[in-house]
Amino acid sequence: MIRNFIDLKDIDAMTLRAIIDMARQMKDARKSGKAHPKLSGRKLAMIFEKPSTRTRVSFEAAMLELGGHAIHLPSNDLQLGRGESVADTARVLSRYVDAIMMRANCHSSLNDLSEYADVPIINGLTDVVHPCQLMADILTYEEHRGSIRGASIAWVGDGNNMANSWITAAVKFGFSLKLACPDSLPPSAEYMEYAQKQGADVTLTNNPQEAVKNADAVNADTWVSMGDTDAQKRMQILAPYQVTQELMQLADKDAIFLHCLPAHRGEEVTAEVIDGKQSVIFDEAENRLHAQKAVLHWCVGE
Repeated sequence: MIRNFIDLKDIDAMTLRAIIDMARQMKDARKSGKAHPKLSGRKLAMIFEKPSTRTRVSFEAAMLELGGHAIHLPSNDLQLGRGESVADTARVLSRYVDAIMMRANCHSSLNDLSEYADVPIINGLTDVVHPCQLMADILTYEEHRGSIRGASIAWVGDGNNMANSWITAAVKFGFSLKLACPDSLPPSAEYMEYAQKQGADVTLTNNPQEAVKNADAVNADTWVSMGDTDAQKRMQILAPYQVTQELMQLADKDAIFLHCLPAHRGEEVTAEVIDGKQSVIFDEAENRLHAQKAVLHWCVGE
């Protein structure tokens, strides 16, 4: 059976917990100098329709540290960028590599890849979800605050792909999630409905103060993502959702601040918060490496 890592919805909670635990073990082993190759000779194709810093470097470094090799494939360098179908690309790459990671404009591209590929497909980001980032976020939270089960997590800002990912994670990891989003920029209705059907403690409000009150962690993301064409309108709508020190003071006194980066200080978050003592953004960025090593091992390891 091919093990794809496209959406947390498609993977059972026990498996996701095992991947997090493996990521922690791999991180500890790396720090103690005991890390050893686990994917020797394996090859990962990395297709990028969107620019990347953390996704590209963390996946490439992960494969290198695991004893494998990563092949960077900007979409414009592929026949995919000149009209070749995703299906044909999937069939061809499956003959060359052991897994394909794609950072895609449209989530449907990942679904097409998985339909026609004979190797695992890993979601490096789509317009719908960003599961690898979420796994790094869970790892980061638990390093600083202990088990996330039963915790209170706040999301403040655009109801984007990261908000959707947190909604799914609330189902899988058993924490309370409060999202504060403008009425005009809500998270996916499909993902909210999924959480409700699963009995998860997920609530949506347009009041940032309500969402953040007593939270154990506060999340934010950039207000204007790659591909958005309404930047000025978004800035106006989201202005009341800036994470400030005053907003953070409503959270638990030991609350941490999370941001998947890149960040825009003075927009979605003030410099005082993101560069302050509660911010763990660089631990979070580092943990992309460790979480993805565990994902890769789950997808293509023995």
